[in-house]
Amino acid sequence: MRQYLVVLLALVAPAAAALPMGGDDARHLLNRSIFGPTVAEIAEFSALSRQEAVDRLLTPVPGEPRTPIPPELTEYVKPSMLRDLPPEQRERAQKEMHQRGLELRAWWLAEMLAAPTPAAALRERMTLFWHNHFVSSQQKVKSVKLMLDQNLLLRRYALGSFGELLHAVGKDPAMLVYLDTAASRKEQPNENFAREVMELFTLGEGHYHETDIKEAARAFTGWSIEPATGAYRWRPFIHDRDVKTVLGRRGDFDGDDVLDILLARRETAEFVTAKLWREFVSPTPDSREVARIAARFRDSGYDIRTAMRELLLSPAFWAPENRLALTKSPVDLVVGTWRTSELPGADLKPAVHALRAMGQDLFAPPNVKGWPGGEAWIDANTLLLRKQFVERIAQTPRFMVPGRNDMLDPRYQLK
Repeated sequence: MRQYLVVLLALVAPAAAALPMGGDDARHLLNRSIFGPTVAEIAEFSALSRQEAVDRLLTPVPGEPRTPIPPELTEYVKPSMLRDLPPEQRERAQKEMHQRGLELRAWWLAEMLAAPTPAAALRERMTLFWHNHFVSSQQKVKSVKLMLDQNLLLRRYALGSFGELLHAVGKDPAMLVYLDTAASRKEQPNENFAREVMELFTLGEGHYHETDIKEAARAFTGWSIEPATGAYRWRPFIHDRDVKTVLGRRGDFDGDDVLDILLARRETAEFVTAKLWREFVSPTPDSREVARIAARFRDSGYDIRTAMRELLLSPAFWAPENRLALTKSPVDLVVGTWRTSELPGADLKPAVHALRAMGQDLFAPPNVKGWPGGEAWIDANTLLLRKQFVERIAQTPRFMVPGRNDMLDPRYQLK
């Protein structure tokens, strides 16, 4: 009897997997993977099987933004120029840069809202994920253009190759400034990037030693920027060409060699997969499932779509106990509610202030570890602000229109 039951299940399971998943599953998948699904998107996906739905979500889309970038955001202003100005001019210049920072944040929110399909919305969600993985901040970088360029880079690789993304981020000017690689010299190598690339970007704590950091820091010397333009520049005369030993490997390594060494480690695939799990499934990764998905991720050459497909089709993703396990980030709450409510376009700068008050100031994570997420999003103050936001949406659907700055609370009004 048992043998017949096994055969029957083997025949029935594929057919069940091909059935339309219905509204509840569609809502769960889209709520987790994009910012706030619309009624039409839920209806569209409810007619698909889980596998068809995930494949549609992962359909490649153009990596370039749809929202026009304000020209002033593309102008590079050397931070040293501000220091050299007379006090009054410096104050005016600083206010202008602050305003450009607001415009940059509002531009990204507009791009999140402009996503025409769930696949495009997933790309934006992944751009935000990588923004909180490869952390840098405008407060230290002090250049709107460099932060914009980094955002465009993260969007371009959001669902591409993690290996290519890692190499590109390592030479990204905003990252070079934020983690002081641009100032590193063979006579005095700076260890910041070497430490963070191991602890926060690839291996995770406990999988390297201090000597690995010191040796890797020597390899990253020579990666710098051009002062006049802020562009990446290789400076061979400040690069340490002597032999280094990193994670048991010995050679005349440069920065790219070290990143390849990190990518070759099993721990890197597992660390990134576990972080994706905490973002999309639950706060507590299943170690066996993480190892399985990480193996597929690594075998694929670090194809991010492969990891996401395995994750979104895993039994844990669909498990009832995990469906209410995650706390929405402020961006997810604000953009998601706006998309779901299908509100008209508006002046988004008040939303920038709202997000800052709720604890998620885009382009300015609190430290190199980024926003901790989860229950850290909620305290007595932010919970009240979330409540006010949702109530305002429900009471006055057109609460944000051009020329009005009355979102939620007087503290958000533009001055």
